[in-house]
Amino acid sequence: MECWINTVSRDHVLLGKKDGFIQAGHGKASPLKKLSKGDDVIYYSSRTSLKNGEPLQRFTAICRIKDDLIYQAETKLSFCPYRRDAIYFDVTEVEIRPLIPCLSFIKNKQSWGYMFRVGLFTIPKADFDLIAKQMKLRSRDR
Repeated sequence: MECWINTVSRDHVLLGKKDGFIQAGHGKASPLKKLSKGDDVIYYSSRTSLKNGEPLQRFTAICRIKDDLIYQAETKLSFCPYRRDAIYFDVTEVEIRPLIPCLSFIKNKQSWGYMFRVGLFTIPKADFDLIAKQMKLRSRDR
């Protein structure tokens, strides 16, 4: 099992949570191929929505990859993103700023936001556990 951060606007996180899927890289399949069944993913949302969203800078959700199937979904406007099914946990959003000094995966504490531009990336389990605890993920959920 690996632990991941997925950088996604809050409105898209909420859509994935409602419908039980994960999407990454604006619907590309390649990021999803990195994930395995049972991997845990924390969402970081820099903005409330992709276009013209307000700044947010929060960890907004946690999910677990349900299986190994990657599929293409049909949506409005002929957009067919790749997705994977995920199980979402009941957690509380938390601001990132108070956690920055404690997170080992953030090497440059001054320019911390730059690394989130990658989209989907792995983090150490200790960092995952720290964020999950702040988000009030119950240990029995994991």
